[in-house]
Amino acid sequence: MNRHLNLQTLFNPKGIAVIGASTHPGKFGFVALHNILSAGFKGNVYATNPKTPVILGIQTLDSVESIPEDSIDVAMICLGPQQAIAVLPELADKGVKAGFVVSGGFREVGSEGMELEKELIDTANAHGICIAGPNGQGFVSTPSKLCSQIVSPYPPKGKISIASQSGNILSTMLNLSRARNIGIARAISIGNQAQISVADYIRYFGEDSETEVVVAYVEGLPNGRDFFDSLSEISVDKPVIIVRGGTTSDGAKAASSHTGSMASDQKIFDTAVQQAGAILATDPNEAFEYAAAFATKPLPRGRKVIVVTTAGGWGVLTADAISQSNLNLMELPQDLEEQINEYLPPRWSKGNPVDLAGGETRDTIPTLIPLILAHPAVDSMIFMGLGVQGNVARSYLESPVATAETQRMANFHNAQEQRYAEAIVRASTDLRKPIFVSTELGIADQNNRGPKTLKDLGEACFDSPLSAVKALEAMTNFSVRENMG
Repeated sequence: MNRHLNLQTLFNPKGIAVIGASTHPGKFGFVALHNILSAGFKGNVYATNPKTPVILGIQTLDSVESIPEDSIDVAMICLGPQQAIAVLPELADKGVKAGFVVSGGFREVGSEGMELEKELIDTANAHGICIAGPNGQGFVSTPSKLCSQIVSPYPPKGKISIASQSGNILSTMLNLSRARNIGIARAISIGNQAQISVADYIRYFGEDSETEVVVAYVEGLPNGRDFFDSLSEISVDKPVIIVRGGTTSDGAKAASSHTGSMASDQKIFDTAVQQAGAILATDPNEAFEYAAAFATKPLPRGRKVIVVTTAGGWGVLTADAISQSNLNLMELPQDLEEQINEYLPPRWSKGNPVDLAGGETRDTIPTLIPLILAHPAVDSMIFMGLGVQGNVARSYLESPVATAETQRMANFHNAQEQRYAEAIVRASTDLRKPIFVSTELGIADQNNRGPKTLKDLGEACFDSPLSAVKALEAMTNFSVRENMG
């Protein structure tokens, strides 16, 4: 069986059938069918239910045998363990090459479940079917407009692909994708990895033209050597970001009961991942921030960072964070200082961080951002100050003592925020250098025009400059290693 070709089928099917569809909105078989239809999948959709009810406008069929020949190649199997095993030969006869088994009750429950899992995979192998799971929540493929999950959400289309041994962790990342408007290409809850391992998904994502960034959450590894080989192979060309659960004795016990996984020594794991060229993240939020940066920003050419801020305190803390990383808080070049002098009053910091010291006029930020970024000594920028005027606008618009003048000023502030955000994206795109924008207003006020404009443009915005520094460091390490060949 060619696992790569079958994974290609799983994520890009011509037709899909929900086996075990239900009329009850709380059942897996209903939710899966609903999500497939809701996401707009354009291929053939069938569903089976022995009582043949109409569900969401779909006339269900009494059995797999009633599905038309050559109309499906993927099955979403929402049946118990023994029923899931029994239906595989019938699915193979209909041309199914890949299936997702939702149900638990396999290896994670003990010896009896291990025997069932072995029978599941032996049957699948005998009939040439690639099995994802079991014990997982499903998968997403936005290029195919396919959401075959027993949970929500369905993310926007993008460049990040995720393989997660935890369905909840996968949902976390999909929720972050929606909240930040940073899109997903493929995503799958890999469950027990009974037949298809995390290494197989990493290799598939590495060859997938829709994927630019790979993320994996793992608890246990069926084959550690194969996993690390997959990282070495794929991280040469694409960033691979790894989060691991079960790093303590208590966490390892939880992982064993969760997906039947046995964790290995954390120090050995960390060292091997780094030697393979992959990127370690401490938790799913950090992993998504790294992935969002890679997916939305050009790679820095080197380690020299310049900080531009309208907020002095955060500039100091950001300088500390950069100094504690392997980035370089560069000295401000004399010629660049002289150019900045033309646009700021004498009280500005005259160093890096470039603290504007409240000296901005209407055109200062849109002018200085590209001017500073264009300097040949600058590899990347961290900018803090977006959203400040929008915050004033909000207070004016919400004020019980608002006047025509405060309304006019609020409109001006909001227009400026949008202008600043657009200038940031334009400068980064034109100069092919990354700008990391940080503002807590991205979460404190989701309607603030500055961070909202970045979000609408599909650009990553960080809640803290400290997290921005870590993401920039990860990108820079990858880029410098890549440039060194």
